[in-house]
Amino acid sequence: MRPPRLKRRLALLVLVVYVLGTIVARRRGYRVGTSTIVRCRSGHLFTTIWIPGVSFKSVRLGWWRLQRCPVGGHWSLVKPVRQAALTNAERRAADEHRDVRIP
Repeated sequence: MRPPRLKRRLALLVLVVYVLGTIVARRRGYRVGTSTIVRCRSGHLFTTIWIPGVSFKSVRLGWWRLQRCPVGGHWSLVKPVRQAALTNAERRAADEHRDVRIP
Protein backbone atom coordinates (compact mmCIF):
# COMPACT_ATOMS: atom_id res chain seq x y z
CA MET A 1 0.00 0.00 0.00
CA ARG A 2 1.25 3.49 -0.86
CA PRO A 3 1.90 5.97 1.89
CA PRO A 4 -0.69 8.81 2.08
CA ARG A 5 1.93 11.44 1.13
CA LEU A 6 2.66 9.64 -2.13
CA LYS A 7 -1.04 9.46 -3.00
CA ARG A 8 -1.45 13.18 -2.34
CA ARG A 9 1.57 14.02 -4.47
CA LEU A 10 0.29 11.84 -7.29
CA ALA A 11 -3.17 13.47 -7.13
CA LEU A 12 -1.56 16.92 -7.14
CA LEU A 13 0.61 15.99 -10.12
CA VAL A 14 -2.43 14.80 -12.10
CA LEU A 15 -4.28 18.02 -11.27
CA VAL A 16 -1.31 20.16 -12.36
CA VAL A 17 -1.03 18.25 -15.66
CA TYR A 18 -4.74 18.86 -16.43
CA VAL A 19 -4.52 22.56 -15.54
CA LEU A 20 -1.41 23.03 -17.70
CA GLY A 21 -3.05 21.10 -20.54
CA THR A 22 -6.08 23.38 -20.36
CA ILE A 23 -3.90 26.51 -20.41
CA VAL A 24 -1.93 25.24 -23.42
CA ALA A 25 -5.13 24.31 -25.28
CA ARG A 26 -6.64 27.76 -24.69
CA ARG A 27 -3.47 29.50 -25.86
CA ARG A 28 -3.54 27.43 -29.05
CA GLY A 29 -7.05 28.67 -29.81
CA TYR A 30 -9.22 25.89 -28.41
CA ARG A 31 -12.09 26.96 -26.17
CA VAL A 32 -12.41 24.08 -23.71
CA GLY A 33 -15.06 24.28 -21.03
CA THR A 34 -18.84 24.25 -20.95
CA SER A 35 -19.44 25.39 -24.56
CA THR A 36 -16.76 23.78 -26.67
CA ILE A 37 -17.27 23.39 -30.41
CA VAL A 38 -16.18 19.94 -31.58
CA ARG A 39 -16.11 18.13 -34.91
CA CYS A 40 -16.94 14.46 -35.40
CA ARG A 41 -15.17 12.23 -37.92
CA SER A 42 -18.02 12.82 -40.39
CA GLY A 43 -17.38 16.57 -40.28
CA HIS A 44 -20.42 17.55 -38.19
CA LEU A 45 -19.97 20.47 -35.81
CA PHE A 46 -21.74 20.69 -32.47
CA THR A 47 -21.30 22.18 -29.01
CA THR A 48 -20.54 20.05 -25.98
CA ILE A 49 -19.00 20.22 -22.52
CA TRP A 50 -15.27 19.52 -22.72
CA ILE A 51 -13.57 19.59 -19.35
CA PRO A 52 -10.09 18.02 -19.36
CA GLY A 53 -10.00 14.96 -17.14
CA VAL A 54 -13.77 14.72 -16.77
CA SER A 55 -16.25 12.84 -18.94
CA PHE A 56 -19.56 11.23 -17.99
CA LYS A 57 -21.08 10.86 -21.46
CA SER A 58 -18.04 9.92 -23.52
CA VAL A 59 -14.95 7.75 -23.50
CA ARG A 60 -11.72 9.73 -23.32
CA LEU A 61 -9.01 8.69 -25.76
CA GLY A 62 -6.27 11.27 -25.26
CA TRP A 63 -7.21 14.47 -27.09
CA TRP A 64 -10.20 12.73 -28.72
CA ARG A 65 -13.40 11.36 -27.24
CA LEU A 66 -15.79 8.69 -28.37
CA GLN A 67 -19.15 10.43 -28.13
CA ARG A 68 -22.60 10.48 -29.72
CA CYS A 69 -22.94 13.10 -32.46
CA PRO A 70 -26.30 14.91 -32.10
CA VAL A 71 -26.16 16.08 -35.73
CA GLY A 72 -25.79 12.70 -37.43
CA GLY A 73 -27.13 10.54 -34.60
CA HIS A 74 -24.08 8.28 -34.66
CA TRP A 75 -21.17 7.45 -32.35
CA SER A 76 -17.89 8.96 -33.48
CA LEU A 77 -14.51 10.24 -32.37
CA VAL A 78 -14.75 13.98 -31.72
CA LYS A 79 -12.15 16.63 -30.99
CA PRO A 80 -12.24 20.36 -30.24
CA VAL A 81 -11.97 22.81 -33.12
CA ARG A 82 -9.92 26.00 -33.04
CA GLN A 83 -12.21 29.01 -32.90
CA ALA A 84 -10.18 30.89 -35.52
CA ALA A 85 -10.65 28.03 -38.01
CA LEU A 86 -14.44 28.45 -38.02
CA THR A 87 -16.59 30.78 -40.08
CA ASN A 88 -19.50 32.62 -38.48
CA ALA A 89 -21.91 30.25 -40.23
CA GLU A 90 -20.08 27.23 -38.77
CA ARG A 91 -20.21 28.75 -35.27
CA ARG A 92 -23.95 29.33 -35.61
CA ALA A 93 -24.50 25.78 -36.87
CA ALA A 94 -22.53 24.37 -33.93
CA ASP A 95 -24.54 26.49 -31.48
CA GLU A 96 -27.77 25.10 -32.95
CA HIS A 97 -26.65 21.52 -32.26
CA ARG A 98 -25.91 21.04 -28.59
CA ASP A 99 -25.03 17.78 -26.96
CA VAL A 100 -26.78 16.56 -23.82
CA ARG A 101 -25.94 19.05 -21.07
CA ILE A 102 -24.67 16.48 -18.56
CA PRO A 103 -20.98 17.10 -17.75
